[in-house]
Amino acid sequence: MAGHSKFKNIMHRKGRADKLRAKLFSRLSREITVAAKSGMPDPAMNPRLRLAVNNAKAESMPKENIERAIKKAQGGEVDAMEEIRYEGRGPGGVQIVVDVLTDNRNRAASNVRTAFSKNGGALGEAGSVTFMWDRVGKIHYPAEAGTEDAVMEAAIEAGAMDVESDLVKPDIYEDAPGHTIWTAFEDLNDVAEAMSKVLGDPKSTAIVWKPQSEVQLSGEQVGTLFKLLDALDAEDDVQQVYSNEDISDEDAAKYAG
Repeated sequence: MAGHSKFKNIMHRKGRADKLRAKLFSRLSREITVAAKSGMPDPAMNPRLRLAVNNAKAESMPKENIERAIKKAQGGEVDAMEEIRYEGRGPGGVQIVVDVLTDNRNRAASNVRTAFSKNGGALGEAGSVTFMWDRVGKIHYPAEAGTEDAVMEAAIEAGAMDVESDLVKPDIYEDAPGHTIWTAFEDLNDVAEAMSKVLGDPKSTAIVWKPQSEVQLSGEQVGTLFKLLDALDAEDDVQQVYSNEDISDEDAAKYAG
């Protein structure tokens, strides 16, 4: 188990994180509703719903909003919601995975395709990108949760795969100093619950896509990629966007505007 890693994802740019926050409650609510619809409406009996509710609480979503999202699962409107994954490439061959939750497949496909084509990218076939990525669990704790050694020890005991701690500069995953714990896909709930007993509740837990390698990007291609990622994030149907660019701090700052 390594203590650090050079892996980066798109959340390292603060400007993008701020834009995403404006839509955060909407996305969290949709995930709660779909999770409740996919199984029991009780978080104790539904692991996916438990993750969604915990993430909503970590972002200070009001209790009534959470309850409303769960109750919405009992209505017919959520029956039309579809989970779709799009895969493509951006400037410089950067790989991009887009998770969508929509009630209109044609609209979502058209909007995602347009975002790619207008910003130096192109959609690919299903599996054209994700075969080079891993589907894993991710747990994030703020820096004050514990020292690197304490978090590492708790993660090892809980059965995690890897830990990355960044307590000095902004964390590359959550835009704040902290610890990121990686787990096998099927172990996320067990690891999160075991670590909660030692370190308290995490800031967030999620099943995510993690690339096996990065694509180095520099110069104007960085600016084009940022426009593409922003265009995708602006779509109401888009839940998550993942990409595997490796960008210098200088270029990130230059083109972050």
